[in-house]
Amino acid sequence: MMKVLLVGASGTIGKAIIAELGQQHEIITAGKSSGQHNVDLTSVQSVENLFNQVGKVDAIIAAAGNVHWGSFKDMTADEFKIGINEKLLGQVNLTLVGQKFLNEGGSITLTSGSLSHDPHRGGASFTTVNSSVDGFIRGVSVELEGGRRINSVSPNVLEESWHLYGLGVPGTTPVPAALVAKAYRKSVEGHQTGQTYQVW
Repeated sequence: MMKVLLVGASGTIGKAIIAELGQQHEIITAGKSSGQHNVDLTSVQSVENLFNQVGKVDAIIAAAGNVHWGSFKDMTADEFKIGINEKLLGQVNLTLVGQKFLNEGGSITLTSGSLSHDPHRGGASFTTVNSSVDGFIRGVSVELEGGRRINSVSPNVLEESWHLYGLGVPGTTPVPAALVAKAYRKSVEGHQTGQTYQVW
């Protein structure tokens, strides 16, 4: 049994991860306003406080971070920065601090998304952020020591969220959250590092 810290546990993917991993592992949940612990990933101090409370873990999973969807022509710099600050730098902060609390042989799994390689109108910020997350894990993977690993999961729009986002990604195939959760299991229980697991 592993001790797994899951940030973003209250979301659709987070709940699916708990259903997938919760029977075999101890899941510690965290979120901005829900979970066993509260954390603001945009604040390094908040992330440090989280790990000081939780202590050493065998796996860290991030399934959180807002990104602005909208026409690039009408987008403001502040709207574009939402994804940079929350989904990209938030996951960077979690990794920077979390590596010091990760047991040898442990893993970090971040979340990107299919728009990294399949851009759609209105998703410029998503494409930028998701591509950066995937690049980040590749860069970090060659530096982690003690058998520690880092991967990302890149899902398409979820079946459960298709009614909200489907019109923005015409012609794509939605995926069930339960299938996406299996990619997190592969990252947590497997041996690969520097990989992006695409669930499209």
